[in-house]
Amino acid sequence: MWVQAIGVLLVFLIFAALMMTRKLPTILALPSMAILFALIAGVPWISSSPDTATLSGTILAQGSMRLSTAIAGLIFGAWFGQILNKVGITKSIIRKAAELAGDKPVLIAILFFITASIIFSAASGLGMVILVGTIVIPIMLTAGISQFVASLVLLCSVGVGVLFNVSNWAVYVDVMGLPVSTVADYTLIAAVPLFIISLLMIVFYIKRDGRGRKAWAMPAAASSGGEGRKVPAIALISPLVPVIMVFAFKMDIVPAVIIGALATLLLSWPKRPIHILSSSLVEGIQDVAGALALMIGIGMLVNSVMAPQVTAIISPLIESVLPNSPLMYILFFTLLSPLAIYRGPLNVWGLGSGIAALFVGAGMTPVAAMLALRVVSNVQSIADPTNSHNVWVADFTKSDINEILKKTLPWLVAAVLISMVWGAFVVF
Repeated sequence: MWVQAIGVLLVFLIFAALMMTRKLPTILALPSMAILFALIAGVPWISSSPDTATLSGTILAQGSMRLSTAIAGLIFGAWFGQILNKVGITKSIIRKAAELAGDKPVLIAILFFITASIIFSAASGLGMVILVGTIVIPIMLTAGISQFVASLVLLCSVGVGVLFNVSNWAVYVDVMGLPVSTVADYTLIAAVPLFIISLLMIVFYIKRDGRGRKAWAMPAAASSGGEGRKVPAIALISPLVPVIMVFAFKMDIVPAVIIGALATLLLSWPKRPIHILSSSLVEGIQDVAGALALMIGIGMLVNSVMAPQVTAIISPLIESVLPNSPLMYILFFTLLSPLAIYRGPLNVWGLGSGIAALFVGAGMTPVAAMLALRVVSNVQSIADPTNSHNVWVADFTKSDINEILKKTLPWLVAAVLISMVWGAFVVF
């Protein structure tokens, strides 16, 4: 068994290195790892016994559908984001924030951080980041905010926003077996420290870096799109509707998003609402196609590591490092939080879902595992150079993507520490 355990560990390390160095895309690495783990553990291809885990059935077939709830949530969330974009709500919210801030760099940065966080709480993904970024970044640079801080504002708003984006919660529902209401109950533990640290970080770097360049040439692609239609002020609350439905009424993700979409159309009253609904669904699926494929791979990996044959090999390793006290829980996930970047073992969009499933199997409560994974994901969502939105932001602002990582990582680890201390008092 120890030979098999070493084999599993070697596969893990090799594929982690391949993902970190971008030699192999995560979308291919995860299902490959799932298959190799099963082969090393001796999982049969098929079996006459329905109770026996198999490679073809349990891992490939059932694993591909393991995150079906998360996949549906992602599709509906992307659909909602496109609706907000098409009716003009996204741009109207940004325009209002710019009008309120005037020509005060600190106020502009803070208002855009809060505004973009609200937008990303309703719709995330690279498409929405590009849409928001091409509007707010030129305004910030023209106001004298440095390229790094402009990048920081957008990335921090992504980090805070996705914590409240109900379409992203389903991955924790599927992996941990928790109800949506439980995920909602612990959201503030992950979000409040990150929000405060992000504000402090933005203000600190604005004060330290001084005023940046005032000239900014808008890229041609950024200035196009949108007809600038006037949206009723009441419609600007639309992005918050799904969040309110989940928090206040304990509603499931898909119906909450559908209500949000209908509320958006009723409050904004656009022309051709049927066309907006249908085209937004198609374009929304296109936006998240990569993430959908990634979720299929994650499902296969989770089913692989949870197969009895694989669990028997890995469990002794996991149990030996499993934090079993509040102090160890805090130290373990705080010190190892950088492992959430580069698609590392604590990255929910990489190896993290499988590791979390093993933690639960080894005795950690699902709530403790879910909370820890959500907290350390804050490091990944803002600082990870392998994020597509980090790559785009760095390129758009002509910033160094690795410099963003170096400057933000200490602050984000501090936010993780605060959340883990708070969380330890709640879950232990």
